[in-house]
Amino acid sequence: MELSLRARIALAPMPASPESQNSDPPNGKSTKSPWVQFGRYSQLAFMLPAATVAGYLIGSALDRWLHTTWINIVGLLLGIAGGLIELIRTVLRDSK
Repeated sequence: MELSLRARIALAPMPASPESQNSDPPNGKSTKSPWVQFGRYSQLAFMLPAATVAGYLIGSALDRWLHTTWINIVGLLLGIAGGLIELIRTVLRDSK
């Protein structure tokens, strides 16, 4: 006996929501290991420079391909913006 698509979807296990995966105790104090916190914040030291360099390199490659001289500046600015956005998202996620 084959189940319909709706029946299979209804029987499929649902993934846990992010709120239920939070292992922090209800009193608001974090029990995260100092090494875990060190790992999360040390990635911030690499995130912004890596995004900046990646944006510049992509812009430079487009400059060579399209024979222009200004796209590397746009790529640099987009890389900086992307790195800052990711930095802010990480800090806001960890401060909750």
